[in-house]
Amino acid sequence: MFFHIKELQFRAKPEKPDPVYARKLQEVLGGQFGEMSVMMQYLFQGFNCRAEQKYRDMLLDIGTEEIGHVEMLCTMIAQLLDGAPADQVDEAAKDPLIASVLGGMNPQHAIVSGLGAAPTDSNGFPWNSRYIVSSGHLLADFRANLNAESQGLLQVVRLYEQTTDPGVRDMLQFMISRDILHQNQWLAAIEEIEAIDGPIAPASFPRELTVEPATRQFMNFSAGEESSLGAWANGPLPDGTGNFEYVPKPQAMGGVPVLNTPADHQHSVPGTGPYVVNKGKA
Repeated sequence: MFFHIKELQFRAKPEKPDPVYARKLQEVLGGQFGEMSVMMQYLFQGFNCRAEQKYRDMLLDIGTEEIGHVEMLCTMIAQLLDGAPADQVDEAAKDPLIASVLGGMNPQHAIVSGLGAAPTDSNGFPWNSRYIVSSGHLLADFRANLNAESQGLLQVVRLYEQTTDPGVRDMLQFMISRDILHQNQWLAAIEEIEAIDGPIAPASFPRELTVEPATRQFMNFSAGEESSLGAWANGPLPDGTGNFEYVPKPQAMGGVPVLNTPADHQHSVPGTGPYVVNKGKA
C-alpha cells in the first residue's frame, strides 16, 4: 500500500523556463538509466524478494524514494516548459510548433503532453520495461543496481554541467547526493552477500561440472599483449579458487563444424528439392 505526500522530497523549481533543457532532463527521467528505471527495478526486486526480510525492506525503501525522484523531475520539467516554446527562438518563427523545433525543444512537449513531462527519454522514445533487471538473485540484482546508479549519476553530473540555472542545479545536487548514497548502499549489500557466498553469481552451480581450465584462463583474442599487464590476467582469482593464467595464443578446440544436409522440402542446398528431378536430362 502506498501513500502520497503532496510535498516534494526536495526543492524542484527553476529560476526561469528553458524548454531545451527540459528535453535534456527527460533522459534522466525516462531513459535507460533514468529514475523511472531504477524506481521500477528496485520495486519489482522488492515485490519478488524471497530472501531475508531486511533485503526486501531495503529494496522497497529505495524504490519508494525513487517514486519521489520521478515526481521531482516531472515537476521541474513542467516548470522549465512554462511560457514555451514561442519565446525561445527567433521572432520570425511565429508558429509555436515551428519555434519549438528551431529552438531544440521536444515538439511532443507542446503537442502530446501539454507542456508537461512524459515517460520518455530525451529523444521522445517511450520508457521500456526491458531496461530493468529483476532476476530474483540478490547478488546479480544488486550488481545491476550498482551499475544503474553509476550510469544514472554520470548522466546527472553531465546535465549539471550543462546548466547555470541555480534552481535546477539545486535539485540536481540533491539527486547527485542520493545517487552517491545509493551506490554506497549497493556496495555494502554486495559486500555482505559476497562474504556469505563469494563473488561469483550464482555460487550454487557445482564447480565439478565446469571445464575447470576455462574458469581461470584469460585468452588474448586481439592484437598485442597489453592486457596481460592487468590484475585480471595474473595473480589470484577473486573467488579464491586458484590463479589467473594468461594464454597469449589461444588455440581452437572444437574442430571444423559440418552440418547435416537439410531435407529436400527446406530448399536450402543447390541441386536439391522435391521438384528437382533428372536435372540435365532431355
